[in-house]
Amino acid sequence: MSEPFEIETLTERVILVGICQREGDDTEDSLQELAQLADTAGAVVAGTMIQNRDCIHPGTYVGSGKLEELRTLLTAADATGMICDDELSPAQLRNLEEALDTKVMDRTLLILDIFAARASTSEGKIQVELAQLKYRLGRLAGLGKSLSRLGGGIGTRGPGEKKLETDRRYIKERIAQLNRELEKVRRHRELTRQGRSRTPLRVAAIVGYTNAGKSTLLNRLTDAGVLEEDKLFATLDPTTRGLNLSSGQEILLTDTVGFIRKLPHHLIEAFKSTLEEAKYADYIIHVVDASNPQMDKQMHIVYQTLESLGVSDKKILTLFNKQDRIKEPLLLRDLKAERTIRISAASGEGLDQVKEALEAFLREETCLLEHTFSYQEAGQIQAVRKFGELLAEEYREEGIFVKAFVPRELYEKICS
Repeated sequence: MSEPFEIETLTERVILVGICQREGDDTEDSLQELAQLADTAGAVVAGTMIQNRDCIHPGTYVGSGKLEELRTLLTAADATGMICDDELSPAQLRNLEEALDTKVMDRTLLILDIFAARASTSEGKIQVELAQLKYRLGRLAGLGKSLSRLGGGIGTRGPGEKKLETDRRYIKERIAQLNRELEKVRRHRELTRQGRSRTPLRVAAIVGYTNAGKSTLLNRLTDAGVLEEDKLFATLDPTTRGLNLSSGQEILLTDTVGFIRKLPHHLIEAFKSTLEEAKYADYIIHVVDASNPQMDKQMHIVYQTLESLGVSDKKILTLFNKQDRIKEPLLLRDLKAERTIRISAASGEGLDQVKEALEAFLREETCLLEHTFSYQEAGQIQAVRKFGELLAEEYREEGIFVKAFVPRELYEKICS
């Protein structure tokens, strides 16, 4: 009997390339993040290169001199490809491949690849495939060479590169089909939101930079069982769970996809229905990785993304997470937040304060109800217990006297 063959998985070695257009910009920080993205995608960073230029070269991304250095670096590092820190135009992609004879990717393709690997639900897969096809539609000529050279690896996961999918008409038809499927998902999500709005339950959306600890927080508070991993974009699909507070009230917590600098517009458009969970929530829980040296920039990017989604006029609770990793005291503040709390979702530090803050948010939107229900109306008291904070319940001859803080909608329904 012959012995089974062992198939060795190819580990890609890549060179990261960025353009610094002005002194003091965040190119180095962005490349460090790009290295994390490459690691998440399963590649090994064999080297980095930064060119100082007034603007990105319209034809080859980097200048001709750096192009020669890059060719030498690729050979010396035994690299199988390169990743540019900005989205490449079809011409830049094609010219770089022809000049360097290597696999060329950009930041957008890398993020799309990670999303393709992480998507688990049908909605997530539809959204990722739609974003990938829109990205590839204008780059068929440029992508064809690199994707035909390598059958697997970064940039090839998801819908794949079958022969038919190199035809523009087929891709446009597939995009139209995915848009129809996504529209059904959006309608379903809208019906779910409408169902929630008919109840007095409040919703808090958990937002933040990728890998800030959002899923860990949701798990610690609600036992949601969401995947936790110390990598970028560990979870994509939103998860909603109920959190029971000590006052007896309940609030819904929704985990959302993480944000990142230079988030591809294809993804923002495809994941709009998912990202809009923050838009329709009553409160925003902003989770910040306080141990990250780029904390302030990450917070700025989160607020920029929220603004682009039309999220405004929401009460914000900012949680400075990962306190267990901080060795020296830091000045932590967020001027846009109603309240800030230092926590460690991993150890549970500060989570009781989080619950207290959410209870305070809820109480600010409640009315004090003092009402006597007849014994025939006793069933209405259950709604008070479920959606309000019951302070007193007394059985009297004329009925059941209840004193409680309840949402305004419930107060108006009972007292109307």
